[in-house]
Amino acid sequence: MCCFVFILALLGPRLAFLYAWIFTPRVTEAFAGGFWLPLLGFLLLPWTALGYVLAWSPSVGVTGIGWGVVALGLVVDLSSYGSRAAQGRYSSAN
Repeated sequence: MCCFVFILALLGPRLAFLYAWIFTPRVTEAFAGGFWLPLLGFLLLPWTALGYVLAWSPSVGVTGIGWGVVALGLVVDLSSYGSRAAQGRYSSAN
């Protein structure tokens, strides 16, 4: 199941996160049964939320290298927002 979510992540993080949320209990368990935090992750930081769900373990949560996966997701999310802003600045300058 985890490999299928990873393959979906290559197509788009929101698609993979939505699949994991609907068809597996990982998202609900990883975010302690709350609804709003995964929804905000889905809308605003999809790579970070997906990395958290993939790195989360039922017995211990996220530890060690898992936090590196979450941090990498945050970097990818922030860089995608930054690249859109930079592209808008450069395209309007020409």
